[in-house]
Amino acid sequence: MPINPRFHRVITGCGAALSLLAWGSGPVAAATPSCSSTASPDCYQQFKPAGAKGVVHYYASLPVAGPQGAAAPTRALIAVHGHPRDANKTFEAALLATRRAGRTGDTLVIAPVFQVADADAGKCHTAGVPGARAGDLLWTCESWLDGGVASNEGATGSFNVLDALVATLKRQWPSLKTITIAGFSAGGQMVQHYIGFAADPTGLSVRYVVADPGTWLYFDPLRPQPVSSGQPADGSSCTSADNGACRFKMTMPPQDCPQVNQWKYGMENLPGHFTRNASQARRHYAEAEIHYLEGALDSSAAKGTFYPILDKSCAAAAQGPYRMQRGLAYAAYDRALLAPDKKRTVTLVPGCAHNVACVFPSEAARQALFGDQ
Repeated sequence: MPINPRFHRVITGCGAALSLLAWGSGPVAAATPSCSSTASPDCYQQFKPAGAKGVVHYYASLPVAGPQGAAAPTRALIAVHGHPRDANKTFEAALLATRRAGRTGDTLVIAPVFQVADADAGKCHTAGVPGARAGDLLWTCESWLDGGVASNEGATGSFNVLDALVATLKRQWPSLKTITIAGFSAGGQMVQHYIGFAADPTGLSVRYVVADPGTWLYFDPLRPQPVSSGQPADGSSCTSADNGACRFKMTMPPQDCPQVNQWKYGMENLPGHFTRNASQARRHYAEAEIHYLEGALDSSAAKGTFYPILDKSCAAAAQGPYRMQRGLAYAAYDRALLAPDKKRTVTLVPGCAHNVACVFPSEAARQALFGDQ
C-alpha cells in the first residue's frame, strides 16, 4: 500500500546573505567579539579526543574558559561542514541562524573541522579554513563522512570525534542541557550515518538535524518507489511534500546493483571499528530525535544544486534522482518502517537550493535547529 508521510511544509523564504550583527542580548558568557558573527582565527580552538594520538580543531562562538552558572549557555549547536570542508561558512550560517532565532543568549555554536593532509586537501578545501597542522588527526576527502578512522592514526573514527566533542563541551560547560548536531550536504550525510552509532551522553538531551545529504543510510533492503494511481512514477515529479505526486511504496531495489545495501548506503559490511551491530544501530536511530531539512530548489540539475558532484552510482540512484527527492523518499521510509510512532517530518525550505547559508538561517529551518521557541 502506498505510503504518504506526514510532512511539515513552511512557506517562509530563505535567509539573506550573512551579515555582521552584534552579539544578542541575554545572559551569556562573554564571546570574543568577532566570534559572534564570523569564523575569525580567534574562534579556532582544539581538543584531543579521549585515547586519540592527535587533536581536532573546531570553530566556537565562546572561549574555552568562561563564567559559569547563570551566565553560561544551556544549549549547543554543532554544525558539520560539507565535502569542501567549509567549516567557516557552516559556522557563520549557524551563527546567523542562532541570531535570527533569538537564541544567542543561551546557545553555544560549534563547527568542527575534519582535516585532510595537504597533499590531498586541494580536492576538498575552502578558502579561509586553516590547513592541517602538526599533531592534527587526518582523514581523506571522503573517509570522514562515513565514520572512517584517521589515516595517520588508524584508531579514532570520525564518529568517535563527534562523541568526544559532545563530552568535551559538556565538561567545559556543565550548564549545557541540550546539544543539536546538524549537518549540511556531506555533513548531513555524516550526521545521518552517525546517529545509529552515537554514544548516549549522561545529563544531555541530543537532537539531530539532517540537511540536504547526497545519499542516505538505509536499515532495510527495501527502497521507496514513487507511485501515482498505483503505478510506478518518475521520481523527479516529487517536487513538494503535498502535491499528491510523492506517495511511495516500499520495493526491492534493482538486482543488478550489488552495492545498494553495502555500507554507506545500507547495513551490509559495516566497518569493524563500530561498536554497534546493524540491529542495535537501527534501534538507536529509531529512538533518536531527528529532523530532516531539504532545500526546496535542490530538486533538479539546475544551477545552484551542484548536481555534477551528486552521487549517481546505482546505489545512490535507487534512492531517487535528486537530493530533495531522496530526502522525501527517506522520510517516507522512516515513517513506514523505522519509527512510525515518531511522526518525523521533513521541512522543505522555500527559495533554497544547495546552500547552507540559505538553508540554516531560514525561518523554515528554525524549528528543526532550535526546537520549540
